[in-house]
Amino acid sequence: MRFCSLPHLKVVDETMQSTQHKKLIDDSWQRCRDFGLGHDTEPELERLERADTRHLLDVHRQLINTTDHAVLPYYDNILNNSPCLILLADSSGNLLNSWGQKRFVTGLQSEWFAAGANWREISTGTNAIGTALTAGEAVQVKRDEHYLECHRYMIGSASPIFDANNELLAVLDISSDTYMPQAHTLGMVRLMSQSIENCLLIEKYYTNHFIVTINTHFDNLGSQWSGLIVFSTDGIIVAHNRRAEQLLDFKLSGVGIDQLLNCSVDSLNRQKNHSPFVLRVLDKYTMYAKIQKPQQDNLFIDSKAANSLQQQRVVQTGEIDFEHLEFGDSTLAKAILQAKKIIDKDIPILIYGETGVGKEVFVKALHRYSSRKDKPLVALNCAAIPADLVESELFGYVKGAFTGADTKGSIGLVRQANHGILFLDEIADMPLNVQGRLLRVLQERKVTPLGSSQAYAVDVKLVSATNCNLKDLVNKELFRKDLFYRVSGLNIELPCLSNREDKRQLFEHIIFKKSNHAAQASINSDIMRLFLEHPWPGNIRQFISVLEIALALADDAPIEHCHLTDDFFDDLKDNILTENQSQADPTPVNYVPGKPAALEYKDEDSRSMLECYKQCNENLTETAKLLGVSRNTLYKRFRQLGVK
Repeated sequence: MRFCSLPHLKVVDETMQSTQHKKLIDDSWQRCRDFGLGHDTEPELERLERADTRHLLDVHRQLINTTDHAVLPYYDNILNNSPCLILLADSSGNLLNSWGQKRFVTGLQSEWFAAGANWREISTGTNAIGTALTAGEAVQVKRDEHYLECHRYMIGSASPIFDANNELLAVLDISSDTYMPQAHTLGMVRLMSQSIENCLLIEKYYTNHFIVTINTHFDNLGSQWSGLIVFSTDGIIVAHNRRAEQLLDFKLSGVGIDQLLNCSVDSLNRQKNHSPFVLRVLDKYTMYAKIQKPQQDNLFIDSKAANSLQQQRVVQTGEIDFEHLEFGDSTLAKAILQAKKIIDKDIPILIYGETGVGKEVFVKALHRYSSRKDKPLVALNCAAIPADLVESELFGYVKGAFTGADTKGSIGLVRQANHGILFLDEIADMPLNVQGRLLRVLQERKVTPLGSSQAYAVDVKLVSATNCNLKDLVNKELFRKDLFYRVSGLNIELPCLSNREDKRQLFEHIIFKKSNHAAQASINSDIMRLFLEHPWPGNIRQFISVLEIALALADDAPIEHCHLTDDFFDDLKDNILTENQSQADPTPVNYVPGKPAALEYKDEDSRSMLECYKQCNENLTETAKLLGVSRNTLYKRFRQLGVK
């Protein structure tokens, strides 16, 4: 729907959404009354025992890792602008994991956001997680819409996650105590839940089934809004994602592929794997498609979407090479040149870069260039999974090694990467006890699974990445010095988006690849000017997120101002104010009793900044105002200081 040119349709749509939302909340409140709850009821926290929680995490390890793989491209952009949490809960309402800093969670509230805590309506009243699970659809619960008064300090947006059998599996939630653009936040959580569902569908069927991806434009075949259709070797559709039925307006389960696509399994099998082609669907739609055939080799094994059994999740790397990463930036060109010379030598590589600059994409391109390209690239994001699971993920375990361990055991990621590349992302977040074991593995080139005495020889090329200064962490005894010198071979730094010399060419490339229609591929000069002036604190990841949302809102029409989110313009405004202040004569703002005077940013020291932050009750916005800097500048400075 092109709501810029058809505002009356937008009003009708918003009215329908408002009516549907009101019914969801009203129905939930009625259930709460039926449960015997009152608005002033003090809920008793239901939480699993420690052993049960660990077992639950292990049972849902694949879901947790897959969620992290789908969440990471988006959550930094959200969290940079609002103190919020992204939460994952199972179908019973038990929390499994969270992403982000718990800045708005204090005191006893923190127990409600820990793994094992339960958010069912029967005990906690109307809330985003519990209500989304009960209703089976996405919902946003604002402050006063929570049934219990004790939960009215926050706003939650949640979307259910369905498994490959279309059964309710989990729910994803974004919660905050501050204002966040409502439509944007709810749309974002829907986007992420759709991505998770797609990953789970591929995970279940990639080994023995054909998977056809369909969309209206071939450049958008890789997006999470593509339709996925799974069919057996005898041509019967056995599964599909919800998007496929929405695109085709047709019930797919049990249908023969020849009936749907007017072609045989043999003709589909003759198509080149993962290459776009045109399909005629139901004799009325022309679609772009690509096919993934069973039992493919040369795949990227990504542990963030892998389970811990012998059968790991496998994801095609696609055509990721260095030519698609650099378009004239001298810093990145130097990094690529150095990495190419080192990748096939016995020297570890350590990549520095802000969150969202594309460290993982860089490593995938490096893998594709290396002599190990036909061997696995195995990735572990050390910050993405619970600390208790990092050790067993890396080194594997035998059956019965710990409570909740899988009866078949696990070989671990190090052995999965044998003869290939092991990529440890966010290595600064690796627990200290795991650092010691990793050091021994790197020194001895052998790995011993948990609960076993047998060591296995391994040959891996180690590539690590971080957005922290590891030397500072070593000095603070938060990172082992001996491990630092083991992983620190060639140190390269990827530039942040705001400092890249090839922004325009990079934007044009991404826009062309992401556009769903020819009219969208060419951005008008005014929108491009905004893109070039934006500070992009979330880097390329943020740009892609903003672009995908804008393209979706534009509905095949060119992107206009109204398709860009409030967060985009907030960052842009902060950047302009900061530039104006840096050009003007530095004049401190008036002293506020009980608070430190604002200082010019280049002259302030870390102590003054932290004192101001503390005396502002750790309010980032208020601190930024007093210091005369933008929130993003302050946020980056705090990250450099290790403040979370």
